[in-house]
Amino acid sequence: MGAGNEPGSSAAHAADAAEELSNTTTLDVFARVGFAVLGLVHILIGAIALRIALGGYGEADPAGAVEILASRPVLGPLLMWTCFASCLGLALWQLSEASLRARHLPRKEQISKGISSGSLSVTYALFAFMFARFALGDESDSGESTKDFTIAMLQHPLGVPFLVAVGGTVIGIGIYFVVKALRRQFTDELDFGDSKRGRLLRVLGIVGHIAKGVALFLVGLLIIIAAVTHQPRQSTGLDGSLKALPEQPFGIVALVAIAVGLMCYGVFAIIRARYGRM
Repeated sequence: MGAGNEPGSSAAHAADAAEELSNTTTLDVFARVGFAVLGLVHILIGAIALRIALGGYGEADPAGAVEILASRPVLGPLLMWTCFASCLGLALWQLSEASLRARHLPRKEQISKGISSGSLSVTYALFAFMFARFALGDESDSGESTKDFTIAMLQHPLGVPFLVAVGGTVIGIGIYFVVKALRRQFTDELDFGDSKRGRLLRVLGIVGHIAKGVALFLVGLLIIIAAVTHQPRQSTGLDGSLKALPEQPFGIVALVAIAVGLMCYGVFAIIRARYGRM
């Protein structure tokens, strides 16, 4: 039997073909639009959080931001389906990063890339699902959905360890964003240089990634607290996490900082959509 007919060789050829398919311009365009969409969502979340810090109201989470976009007359449903397709494309692109492209890396980097890009792939797929829900007219409150999910899981024998694992995963992703900011790892995504534009992008990247990481850390922490105390009302998602901040010392200042940081991350993501390496 020739070497080219061996099962391992066939699998390698199949992986090569799949990788070549994932390198199409179409997927690249959808992924870039997906980055821009998520950038806009983060800007809106930050703006809502800032309004809350200043005494206003709103739902400072992805659902609250998407609701603003979905409420646009006439263009709302079309915009939702466009965002769905772009986020789904971005999820597929991240999945290819975690699997097809990562196989060329050293073993340690394969594992790291698989975890980071794999987690982002799931996150972007959930964003796509949310856009589809809004396109179909389902505008349920994400905070209530989080509490309902927590209640359902706490009724299961393995619910507590599962929720702790989910909360720990969210915290881990939050820490990843902070570490990514402190180590300037996001600079690999854009050609920064030493120009004024490069320095501005670096500031946006650092502030934005830290703010996003802190926000995710708070969400994960509340999930774990809700699980171990059997108080599902504590699990309120991003909106509840941010709205709980003003009750703490210097909470308003922290909320303003996170709000501005999320908007910085949104601007960074939009710039990354246009000029980032794919």
